[in-house]
Amino acid sequence: MNTLVLDSAQLHAGITDPTIESLGFLNEAGSRYPDAVSFAAGAPHTSFLDDVDIPECLDRFTGYLVQERGLTPVAARRLLQEYGPSRGIINDLVARALTLDHGLAVDASSIVVTAGCQEAMLLAVRALCTGPGDLLAVVDPSFVGIVGAARLLDVPVVPVPETADGIDLDELRRLCRGARSAGRRVRALYVAPDYANPSGTVLDRAARLALLDLAEQEDLLLLEDIAYGFTAPPGQDLPPLKALDAGGRVILLGTFAKVCLPGARVGFAVADQRVRDARTGQVRPLARAMAELKTMVTVNTSPIAQGVVGGMLLRHGGSLAGLGRAKAALYRRNLALLLEALDRQVAAAVPEVSWNRPTAGFFVRLRLPVEVDMALLERSAREYRVLWTPMAPFYLGGDGARQLRLSCSYLEPGEIDEGAGRLARFLKDVVAGSGATA
Repeated sequence: MNTLVLDSAQLHAGITDPTIESLGFLNEAGSRYPDAVSFAAGAPHTSFLDDVDIPECLDRFTGYLVQERGLTPVAARRLLQEYGPSRGIINDLVARALTLDHGLAVDASSIVVTAGCQEAMLLAVRALCTGPGDLLAVVDPSFVGIVGAARLLDVPVVPVPETADGIDLDELRRLCRGARSAGRRVRALYVAPDYANPSGTVLDRAARLALLDLAEQEDLLLLEDIAYGFTAPPGQDLPPLKALDAGGRVILLGTFAKVCLPGARVGFAVADQRVRDARTGQVRPLARAMAELKTMVTVNTSPIAQGVVGGMLLRHGGSLAGLGRAKAALYRRNLALLLEALDRQVAAAVPEVSWNRPTAGFFVRLRLPVEVDMALLERSAREYRVLWTPMAPFYLGGDGARQLRLSCSYLEPGEIDEGAGRLARFLKDVVAGSGATA
């Protein structure tokens, strides 16, 4: 049998080797080091999966189809069994949830239900960046999924540095104007304003309003990822950019993975802008353009998966926030336990190491006085049985070489404490061996 040989660049078109290497290692580390404590996975806690009654969710959703939409029982079952429309079948429930939770008046026709938020990102970038001079900006550091999606589509990505306030708006303005002077255009900026992955950063209200003002001035669209907003402490949640958007600048990207069922792989995009087709001159809703693109990618999002999500929403009064309330409390508890364990076990042992202190979300970012690379990660896993994620692959601008990310969402309290102890021993030995100082 002949062996097919391909250049790795062909297999991983546009995605950086460090990203592939670190993610590949972490995907395999669970089987290689089954006794390791993993702070790597930003996954939902498995305890909530025990309460998901999939048949009951589907029955509840089909009952809704009959009672609220007027379908016959046979037609309701068929809707779950057939391909279904590319735009989705729970769009009205998503619109209702956004109204209940954020006061957003969203028409169901402006929503595309996607195969996870990752597909929503891919479709949005493809729909917006159609010309050779179109660029996508991302806050640096950024979620690797949006960068990978853009690069798979051959859309150039430019980084905008993160600041203590969230985004360097002066640099974003400079990038927009510099691109125009060169005959190019920064078409959109990807931003996660609430407890971002991987940094944990939150944009305050003033920063959100300033970003929206700049988007209007520079004719810029914003791809807003709200995956972690539901984890905000009670009374501390901020309105999404979309809720503050008077100029139609924001495309909202969301996921049900964190609050419903990760295995369902259901996300959504709210794209109520109108776009002009460069070939035909026809003006049409952006959501429709994205739905047409989706027919060439996944055809449609699994109706059964949508039905499960729809049933879970209906069970909680149609509110995504209500569905995620207990989960958010657990994630805040885990985060507090992790920060306390770092204070107690790492701070005294390794004063050269520092970290941020988010109040919600899944992630804590550590800064080390030594280089954080794959060799260091492998040593941590092999000798100390603790896993984490290097930060460098999240950066486009070359930073992050001395940072790592911890996630505690998936862990039990005892595992967090044990993992922090292992991490403290690892960091103490590494820093002592390097002779580094803060």
